[in-house]
Amino acid sequence: MLHKIPLKHRWEALDSENDAIENARNNSLKYTPKLLPNGDTLKQLLARSRYLLYKSSSKWTDNQSKRATILFKQYPDLEKAYNLCQNLSWIFNNTKDKTSALIRLAKWDEKVRQAKFKSFNSIARTMSIHYQNILNYFDNRSTNASAESFNAKIKAFRAQFRGIRNVKFFLFRTHYNFCIILKSHNFWT
Repeated sequence: MLHKIPLKHRWEALDSENDAIENARNNSLKYTPKLLPNGDTLKQLLARSRYLLYKSSSKWTDNQSKRATILFKQYPDLEKAYNLCQNLSWIFNNTKDKTSALIRLAKWDEKVRQAKFKSFNSIARTMSIHYQNILNYFDNRSTNASAESFNAKIKAFRAQFRGIRNVKFFLFRTHYNFCIILKSHNFWT
């Protein structure tokens, strides 16, 4: 969701810088990029702030905080997108019951619709379609991560041998791996 917005701005910054370089060459001038208060160019600011957008602001270093202030001043839409992501994360980390989660997710959905970000609209639409299944997370805070992990192991096993030649052996290894997963999650003691 969030990664598309800075990427778009980065391409715009690259195009703008390339145009400025070409313009300087045509006029036989030396190109010097505009520096921001922290010493970054616009292109550097966008590249170097990539990781801070995926962290909570409470976990930012001093440099990241300064960079975020400059970034959000230059690109207010990035700040809006960052806040939407952080709000969604906060809902899943801090909400304890389904009713509160449903209300908070509905409010988040409304904020997304007002923000008019295409990348967020697809997430909001998915959540509105599958909200009953998503709300089940708030019952015991469990996810399908173990199923996804098991599926990844099956795919890796198939890729390792470039397909399945011996179906019996494949089923044996799948069964064996599944038993190991169950044992590691204390289904059998």
